[in-house]
Amino acid sequence: MTKQAQELIDLALKMGASQAEVYHSRSLSHPVFFEANRLKQLESSQSEGTALRLWKKGCPGLAVAYGEVESQKLVEKAIALSELNSPETIELSDSRTDIHPNIGEFVPVETLIEAGKNAISQLREAYPEAICSGEFSCEEDVTYLLNSQGLYCEYSETSINYYLGLEWVRGEDFLGIYEGEQTRNHINTDGVVKEILQRLEWAKENVSPATGRIPVLFTPNAAAMLWGTVADAINGKVVLEKSSPWSDKLGEKVISEKLTITQQPNREPYTCPFDDEGTITQHLALITQGKLEQFYSDRTIGHALGKESTGNGFRPSLGRYPTPSLVNLIVEPGTDNFNELIQQLDRGIIVDQMLGGGADLSGEFSINVDLGYGVRKGKITGRIKDTMVTGNVYNALKEVIILGNDCRWTESCYTPSIIVEGLSVIG
Repeated sequence: MTKQAQELIDLALKMGASQAEVYHSRSLSHPVFFEANRLKQLESSQSEGTALRLWKKGCPGLAVAYGEVESQKLVEKAIALSELNSPETIELSDSRTDIHPNIGEFVPVETLIEAGKNAISQLREAYPEAICSGEFSCEEDVTYLLNSQGLYCEYSETSINYYLGLEWVRGEDFLGIYEGEQTRNHINTDGVVKEILQRLEWAKENVSPATGRIPVLFTPNAAAMLWGTVADAINGKVVLEKSSPWSDKLGEKVISEKLTITQQPNREPYTCPFDDEGTITQHLALITQGKLEQFYSDRTIGHALGKESTGNGFRPSLGRYPTPSLVNLIVEPGTDNFNELIQQLDRGIIVDQMLGGGADLSGEFSINVDLGYGVRKGKITGRIKDTMVTGNVYNALKEVIILGNDCRWTESCYTPSIIVEGLSVIG
């Protein structure tokens, strides 16, 4: 396929383009689905797409083909689209060859099936009345990028994804608990099963929540909502538009000095050696002890801000242009384990799973607690229901009481549990 990609670039130049770029993505997965405690189906899913971006007379054109590529038609489409656009500065990475060998190990479908059956068996041994579901998959992904400057980047990886869901109906009371993990080279569901069983134990009894302005403990699952707003606020595109409340706060303290946040693109299992523009990704000190250190950007936004790209130009989809996006947002942990965090709450709640959207760029949020627990005198008393938490992310992160040492991945955010003040709990 790399030969055809180079042919696309050569053809684009021959047909009048001054510069061209080809981005190709290919994915093959073998998901295994469980439903109502049993194996439901096996699938084999494959996707492949090629995006051609070119500039003719300085005007950009982007065309996409899925599966087999007809070079002439794809180039003609991209050129036709360029005639509808205004000229822009061409942003392409310089000549470089950057090929990374495949990382991760393939796991056969038989192993995925066995892992799913064993995990569900463990859950139902403890709770025979529960209804369990799950999805287990091994996915192989290949990405490469070529341009007319002489750039050639290639990256391939094999990852294993699995999640389990347990639903428990007690009269009119419905309880759903969901947990999963992504890894590179092993599958071990014991940790996921243990987490679900622990949550079930905490949720055996329903209790009334404490209300008012009280401390709230967010588990890693729920804390990711807070960091999503932080990531948006330090996005160079948002900063350039003056939409971020931190646009003019570089070098200033913006949140609690207990918080240090970095980007670490080499942290498994979400490693990423280069972005979708071919720029090498890098470790970024974003916020250090509460002080805003830097914004992240792609090539276009970086230059508009008077800086170089930080290697964060990623395509939301094949048919869209690169835009700033983080790789592996890492929140530095504290020293206390989860039980020690709970012991510091005299009257509060724990938020683990949420319903509804998170905070927007303003930081304002109002969430319904899907799975949460009451805490009295340092002990979990039971599950809370019909509870809402409202507040502002930026204000809450100035009121951090303590961070845990229980960091976990929630998608590509690695975060510990966190206790914050300044939020309102409504029962």
